Amino acid sequence: MEQTQLNWIANFIWGIADDVLRDLYVRGKYRDVILPMTVLRRLDAMLEATKQAVLDMKASLDKAGITNQDQALRQAARQAFYNTSRFTLRDLRARASQQQLKADFEAYLDGFSPNVQEILENFEFRNQIPRLSKADALGSLIEKLLSPDVNLSPNPVLHGNGSLKHPGLDNHGMGTVFEELVRRFNEENNEEAGEHWTPRDAVKLMAKLIFLPVAHEIESGTYLIYDAACGTGGMLTVAEEALQQLAHEQGKEVATHLYGQEINAETYAICKADLLLKGEGDAADNIVGGPEHSTLANDAFPSREFDFMLSNPPYGKSWKSDLERMGGKDGIKDPRFVIEHAGDAEYSLVTRSSDGQMLFLANMLSKMKRDSRLGSRIAEVHNGSSLFTGDAGQGESNIRRWIIENDWLEAIVALPLNMFYNTGIATYIWVLSNRKPEHRRGKVQLINATQWFKPMRKNLGKKNCELSDEDIRRICDTFLAFDESEQSKIFPNAAFGYWKVTVERPLRLRGIDPNRAYTPKEIKALKETSERADDGPAVIRKIHKKGTAADPLRGLFQATAEGKLAVVEYEPDPDLRDTEQVPLMEEGGIDVFLEREVLPHAPDAWYLADSVKTGYEISLTRYFYKPQPLRTLDEIRADILALENETEGLLGEIIGGTT
Repeated sequence: MEQTQLNWIANFIWGIADDVLRDLYVRGKYRDVILPMTVLRRLDAMLEATKQAVLDMKASLDKAGITNQDQALRQAARQAFYNTSRFTLRDLRARASQQQLKADFEAYLDGFSPNVQEILENFEFRNQIPRLSKADALGSLIEKLLSPDVNLSPNPVLHGNGSLKHPGLDNHGMGTVFEELVRRFNEENNEEAGEHWTPRDAVKLMAKLIFLPVAHEIESGTYLIYDAACGTGGMLTVAEEALQQLAHEQGKEVATHLYGQEINAETYAICKADLLLKGEGDAADNIVGGPEHSTLANDAFPSREFDFMLSNPPYGKSWKSDLERMGGKDGIKDPRFVIEHAGDAEYSLVTRSSDGQMLFLANMLSKMKRDSRLGSRIAEVHNGSSLFTGDAGQGESNIRRWIIENDWLEAIVALPLNMFYNTGIATYIWVLSNRKPEHRRGKVQLINATQWFKPMRKNLGKKNCELSDEDIRRICDTFLAFDESEQSKIFPNAAFGYWKVTVERPLRLRGIDPNRAYTPKEIKALKETSERADDGPAVIRKIHKKGTAADPLRGLFQATAEGKLAVVEYEPDPDLRDTEQVPLMEEGGIDVFLEREVLPHAPDAWYLADSVKTGYEISLTRYFYKPQPLRTLDEIRADILALENETEGLLGEIIGGTT
């Protein structure tokens, strides 16, 4: 069916909402009724031909005392769903009273298979029925959806003379209509659209970034695609279509299995319904969701590994309740978030409870295929905080370190501002793989695509621009070329790492004996009674045995103590304590850096090697920032003179006006 016909069907259903619900619901709530009713009409149409076969099978199974009936009823319906009530929607049109219609409609809903029941439950559709019935709107809705002017059935509708009146609506076409309705409702509610619906242009780019690099390596076979925050399922379906098209172009035949998890009940219902409407019943069964199914606290696929993964997780959103369910920060033992790395058997990836977006990435990384030829490829959207938030040793930095030291990060793409519906902040696509090609190994590519966009004629919430096909092609070409340019920078992995070094200086107090060591108890008393002084003697806390080598940078100083030359340790002054970030690529390492940057200003400084922590951060601003040239003095002078001319006589007018 052509796109114009699909748009007409979507417009027809959209019009039903205005006709029937205008005085019952505010526009933002139309979808609470229209989306589930559209699903019901389509499912009803698909089940019409096998209705009697299902009823016969149900009676036979009941008579035989068989309780596990689901698979047999699916087979009877020749669909991944069924309805065992004696009604169809057409049967419900001729009800004498709203009370009878309400009772029969509820019985009709109760007859659906468990997977459809779950969709209705998460739509909370049954809550709408009393309101619709009371306003005498339920019958009108059913009547309009059964109108001879529109066909939501897969079978064509013919005129009395046998000529075609309406073509059949296939599964793909129905999926397109449903997605168009979802898109329109999301745009109506654009203040919340970005939470559950990633713009299609961004999804297309993400799909291409994970598929194009391996386009010629795709073989005929089965591939698993996963989204850990699947919302309404748009990423999964776009990724599936992109992979199928790519395989077709390469002359390969592939089967795809979609998996997703979504905590929001309504968007989960939309996702599951969309897949059912497209005839992908098995995929619908692989979507898990609802408020009790948080990806972080309740992983639905703990033993699964996936070929391709893409996601737009919530950012800046607290996951404190999940953390508490998982045992708290100190009690969490989830192997996705407490791993072995860098010699640490309990290396923590647990982030601040105020923002869990990086944990979604860690979750995906835990599901990479490690034994397959292609491994796994991942694309995930993040805001800027994932690039730099978290100090060395903290969860966010530990995740970046784990990723980069395992050489999984291929690229980060900076997207244009105002790309998403409910936020104008900077966003980035992380592209990862555990099968980097040879020319990318040990390197990370940063792409600045912030200026590659097309302005929109009409804003959708805060979204005022989009990626055209040409923009997407340019970003992908830049990614695949892997060359240095104004918009593409390539760095060795170590360029993003640093050592966090705690620098100490000695406690100096007036009136102390510089030739003896003080006990911890004495030092505590001295701090309370003695005056600090920059030119005072340093407090010795330990005198080492003879033979200990001096190493001032590590706090082992040569000094006179107890009347003889010895190696001593000084008590550090917490008020003078400082930290330095030493790049991992610093030639000569920490010692050379401190000798150059610290000792010229504080010759008595030292650091403790066991206090050094390794961190990673990525600053695209630093690498792509272009300072604006300063204006010349002549330009500044001309502006001042122009302002003087504009204001000439203004003071006189003001004073004159007040007399």
